[in-house]
Amino acid sequence: MTAFPIRNICCIGAGYVGGPTMAVIADRCPQIQVNVVDLNEARIAAWNDLDLSKLPVYEPGLDAVVDRARGRNLTFSTQVDAAIAAADMVFISVNTPTKTKGLGAGQASDLRWVEACARQVAQSAQGHTIVVEKSTLPVRTAEVVRSILEAAQRQAVDGELPISFSVLSNPEFLAEGTAIRDLESPDRVLIGGENPVAIQSLAEIYGHWVPVEKILLTNLWSSELSKLTANAFLAQRISSINSVAALCEHTGADVREVARAIGSDSRIGSKFLEAGPGFGGSCFQKDILNLVYLCRHFGLPDVADYWENVVALNTWQQHRISRLVVQKLFGTVTGKRLALLGFAFKADTNDTREAPAIRIAHDLLEEGAQLAIYDPKVDPQQIAFDLQLAASSPPDVQAGPTRAALSGEGTWWSGTSVADTVAGADAALILTEWHEFRQLDWVALAPLMRQPAWVFDARAVVDPEAVKSSGLMLWRVGDGAV
Repeated sequence: MTAFPIRNICCIGAGYVGGPTMAVIADRCPQIQVNVVDLNEARIAAWNDLDLSKLPVYEPGLDAVVDRARGRNLTFSTQVDAAIAAADMVFISVNTPTKTKGLGAGQASDLRWVEACARQVAQSAQGHTIVVEKSTLPVRTAEVVRSILEAAQRQAVDGELPISFSVLSNPEFLAEGTAIRDLESPDRVLIGGENPVAIQSLAEIYGHWVPVEKILLTNLWSSELSKLTANAFLAQRISSINSVAALCEHTGADVREVARAIGSDSRIGSKFLEAGPGFGGSCFQKDILNLVYLCRHFGLPDVADYWENVVALNTWQQHRISRLVVQKLFGTVTGKRLALLGFAFKADTNDTREAPAIRIAHDLLEEGAQLAIYDPKVDPQQIAFDLQLAASSPPDVQAGPTRAALSGEGTWWSGTSVADTVAGADAALILTEWHEFRQLDWVALAPLMRQPAWVFDARAVVDPEAVKSSGLMLWRVGDGAV
């Protein structure tokens, strides 16, 4: 079978998926011109910034990949129509958030940007174009894309160079923080479609660096559903181990010992068995809720309830941590300073979408807490956006709570370092597993805090003995012995 020659790729969407994925394809396939386009001018400017530390996506190793390919065969621009017209293959990699209103609000995916992309491709494409779904999409979304493209194809039959399309599904299976490693050495690459020539064309691109046995070929619908199902299964494991962590805290067991014991079973495995404040990021909650919506749509309410409980338990875990902080601090945090260490939903990324820290911070702000928040990669403006609350000026460490604080007005400010953030605090909450938090000198930090003071380790990254020897009290997720 002869593949359709791919000399020029366009990717619509320069976000967390489109940017890194196209950078790796350009790096591994120097003979292919890769153009990443986005209407967000600020984002494109950041991708083109000569200072690679200013890339809009933080991923270990991404700067090196971009540096090798950018200016050679990788470009970032806002010229969407021109990039589509020049492309043999177009990736659709735009956001598909959960709908906030209308039919399916709170569960169904908002596909307005996917549809807009399909219409723009239909309008601007030349000749034969392979259109690849890269965004995480509900099952049967390809029918929407294909209907739009086929309508354009019928209208163009009288043209000198008639247009035609093939639609493929190629979902991403990236974990933020390890995205470059996942792209360069994937567990599998999944390609779903009906046109064998189009499938072979995409498979040959990945074949430049991915072993053929790791390139899985399915039909369109299996590919679309596989992505939702993979995320649902991973999130389920997180909710499961967090439920066990709560039980451990009441029974004297240690969830890490339990996880090691069950993870040693080859039928279970050790991945995604780390207790914590719950899952976050752009995919897990959104994809499970989408799965819930689809199950209800197709008359499977019991299946929908099952998956919905995975999300409910995740939310419960975050509220549980908030309540526990209040209870340990004599039943009130009104006017008290609390240091939040970490705001990104996981280490090695600056992504805060659905971060557990957001819900926990909201709970504590509602209780009237004064939050000092430090994250090494998250911009304070992003924190303000996520909390829907402007930052306050850092108060005088030596001063007591203000009248406004004691009246129950929750505020937050941005810490510039761990020491600056914990100064004067009644408690420090570790909410992201950044490496630097594993090496903190608690003997040096403890005197900066207001005694008696607590460390709430929601990521189990501290040395319990080091914390206790500093005179601080410790709560560690899933530890029934502390």
